[in-house]
Amino acid sequence: MSYIYVLYSDIFKRFYVGMTDDLENRLVTHNSSKVKSTKPYVPWRIVHTEEYNNKQEARVREKYLKSAAGRRWRKSNIILGD
Repeated sequence: MSYIYVLYSDIFKRFYVGMTDDLENRLVTHNSSKVKSTKPYVPWRIVHTEEYNNKQEARVREKYLKSAAGRRWRKSNIILGD
């Protein structure tokens, strides 16, 4: 299984979209400051996930979520809560 995930940094009010086969380990990696693009915005929390049967389908969705249309979708469909 492949997963698309959306992270959110409450302190910096930023999103990050990624793809992985292991959600728990990937979140630990992000919060351990081992990922250059997310290091300055630690801590992160997972606010949305989607499961796919193969990496090709997941990659298509990841690219969409990183696009302008995908950012609009995230804004209207992901509820952050407090």
